[in-house]
Amino acid sequence: MTLMKRFRLPLLAAAIALACAAPAAAQSQPQGQTPPAEQLTPEQKAAQEAQRRSVEEFNEAAKLPGTAGLPECVWTGRRIAALLWRDDIDTARRHLDMYERFGCPTEHLKLAFRCLVRQGNIDPKTQERLGGRVQQCWVNPDYVLAPAQPAAQGAAQQ
Repeated sequence: MTLMKRFRLPLLAAAIALACAAPAAAQSQPQGQTPPAEQLTPEQKAAQEAQRRSVEEFNEAAKLPGTAGLPECVWTGRRIAALLWRDDIDTARRHLDMYERFGCPTEHLKLAFRCLVRQGNIDPKTQERLGGRVQQCWVNPDYVLAPAQPAAQGAAQQ
């Protein structure tokens, strides 16, 4: 017992010194080492960009009136519209049950799919993707795709 009392003060001082030194050592960074954000691989950067874009899409859809802008309605509604576009009716019907259980508006889904159908087929030579078109129609069901003018027509008009 007396031995323990004798070493109590030096042990306490050593513990305090170690506790203070550890955070200071962790904060100092060796010269020439880049921050973690700059060490990302291209795949990691692409994944971060995709995640940022997804968050922006949900924030944009949140401005919709009623429950159509709720994340669960946006997520399931966009998938149902894409499944219907790809003629996967059975899977779309199963998703529709879940969509309705969340209390999401089926009228908005109808309008978004109508918008998608009005746009016509996606040209395989363009950069446009089904997901982007579905998102555009979900956010703005009255969206009308501007007809693409061939380059030959544009040059002839000048």
